[in-house]
Amino acid sequence: GKNVFSEGPNTFNFGFDFRYYYPILRNFIWAGRAAGDFSWGNQKMIYYLGGVDNWLNIGRYPTFNDKQAIDYTQNYGYQALATNLRGFNQNIRNGSNFAVINSELRFPIFNYLFNRPLRSDFLNNFQIIGFGDIGAAWNGKTPYSDANSFNTEIISQKPFVVYLKSQREPIVGGYGIGLRSRIFGYFVRADWARGIEDGERKPYIFYLSFSLDF
Repeated sequence: GKNVFSEGPNTFNFGFDFRYYYPILRNFIWAGRAAGDFSWGNQKMIYYLGGVDNWLNIGRYPTFNDKQAIDYTQNYGYQALATNLRGFNQNIRNGSNFAVINSELRFPIFNYLFNRPLRSDFLNNFQIIGFGDIGAAWNGKTPYSDANSFNTEIISQKPFVVYLKSQREPIVGGYGIGLRSRIFGYFVRADWARGIEDGERKPYIFYLSFSLDF
């Protein structure tokens, strides 16, 4: 019989997104998230790890890391962002699989101090956040597979293009502080994050985005 999975373009995905909220004291909570997605087939999905959802680029720096190599032999058919991984631009890692863990302490300072609903929508929803993110995106069975493209760095200096091979840590992380509130009916987030890659701390990156959670 014919193998329908080998004929024509096909893409298969399996993913998960688990979240848990634990009250520490009144409205002060810890929020945790574990998410991942895995793609296979002859037209797989490529996931670009890094950044946040609905990131508003204020023009100070590019949001996409074009120095991170992409393995085009994988014959990717679709693309998507893998977030949140704060402390980096998009595409700090890429591949047909990704996994991230997010951890946040959320302190609604004004709501906590007054211990009652406030008339101001901005103050009523205002939160101070401390967070940490960790994740990886990769090809193959594990993030430590030798064929992963993040072990290749592209250095372009016209008329030459240099491909630098190295063995890098596939797992990256970030930490920082943030502010959350609602302005004119929209939930707005501001995050200041510092990434850690290969044991090296990177400069802070500022994120302004529209999002309700994670």
